[in-house]
Amino acid sequence: MGKFVNNITEFFTFCEENDVQFVDLRFTDLKGTWHHVTYRASAVNEDNLANGFPFDGSSIDKWQPINKSDMLLKADVPTAFLDPFTADPTIIIICDVYDIYKGQMYEKCPRSIAKATLKHAESLGIADAAYFGPENEFFVFDDVRFIDNMNESGYKIDTEEGEWNSNTKYKDGYNTAHRGGVKGGYFPVAPLDTMVDLRAEMMQVLEQVGLEVILGHHEVAQGQGEIGIVFSDIIGAADNVQKLKYVIKMVAHLNGKTATFMPKPLFGDNGNGMHVHQSLWKNGKNLFYEKGNYANISEMALHYIGGIFQHAKAVAAITNPSTNSYKRLIPGFEAPSILTYSMQNRSASCRIPYGAGEKATRIEMRFPDSTSCPYLAFAVMMMAGLDGIKNKTVPVGPMDEDLFELSLDEIREKGIPQMPHTLREATEALIADNAFLKPVFTDLFIDDYQHYMFERQIWPDERRPTAYEFKTTYSC
Repeated sequence: MGKFVNNITEFFTFCEENDVQFVDLRFTDLKGTWHHVTYRASAVNEDNLANGFPFDGSSIDKWQPINKSDMLLKADVPTAFLDPFTADPTIIIICDVYDIYKGQMYEKCPRSIAKATLKHAESLGIADAAYFGPENEFFVFDDVRFIDNMNESGYKIDTEEGEWNSNTKYKDGYNTAHRGGVKGGYFPVAPLDTMVDLRAEMMQVLEQVGLEVILGHHEVAQGQGEIGIVFSDIIGAADNVQKLKYVIKMVAHLNGKTATFMPKPLFGDNGNGMHVHQSLWKNGKNLFYEKGNYANISEMALHYIGGIFQHAKAVAAITNPSTNSYKRLIPGFEAPSILTYSMQNRSASCRIPYGAGEKATRIEMRFPDSTSCPYLAFAVMMMAGLDGIKNKTVPVGPMDEDLFELSLDEIREKGIPQMPHTLREATEALIADNAFLKPVFTDLFIDDYQHYMFERQIWPDERRPTAYEFKTTYSC
């Protein structure tokens, strides 16, 4: 698994060997959405592969104004892989965005920001490599419907695994009745796990596009799954998230189902997280390992955790960038919102995985989710961590007790900081606390990003009445 080509010469050889008809250029916007433009293979040459393909940056939300819309897609040729879903042989290349007006990589291109983060760590003399291992949970549903009008709103989700279907009469006349129920989905075998073959297909296709797959399993909630892949460097790991989301959604779609990475689609059951394993390295040495310390983590790793926790509310505006994110970050659903660290303890926001040796010692941040742009999420955590290393910030902890059992009063009495409770709180924190992101995240990026959060997420959500509000206030 891994690279299919290493350079432009190999790219054209690979295309010839695979009878490639189309070249699909992909790039990522502020919210993590993949965009693409498809060229006829005959129109792609060494010059545009090396120097860039023009496109309209004004049509991407919160990017360029219309009077400065021309931009370039710079192809990262070694990322090329065959699209497993197209009817005609198509090769996908992941691209960075270049600003022709400033003559530099675009300051609002998430992938370029992640690259600049690693360069920043190198310039500080702290690390020359950063490894990330994201774990993206997802749901697979059979039917999803929603409506959002001025006089009505609502949604309805269905999955054959849903306990609400226990009395459903299906067209074929019978109900199999094998359902795990709320929070009953972790590791059951078939027939309770209905997605065995679907996940197997997803895992095989992920390997086709270059990912090294470790495992797949049913997650805790009804209709929920997870597929584990091997970690990579900060850019490769974010590229892999984009590929993983694409493959999982498409395999589900082609099987007549729908997959989502939405943090909290089901009320009363577990949500989707993106747990992120992280470590810094220099000269081939794991800087997060120090034998004999608590969980064998180094003082640098502790300060890295401290930096993320110190800036956690601002970080959350990027790692948890949807109003729905905060419906997941509540006690009781394995979604840590308490900012402490622990060895093995999954109720802490940061877990130190059990039994890791020198090469595998790492930290695992458990609060992010997959509505985040992976490039930005990894970059913002790393920038906060680097700030913690610089200032020798010490986090609260370790705490090995079950933090989900603590009441709100007990959390306050112990002086344990918490994640923000809303996207508004997180975004306002980013406005007030962003110096740690400089110079990688520019003022223009932060200003446009916070406006995007308010205009596309916060204000529209706050203006809308909900069904629960009718339930609690209509008859007052």
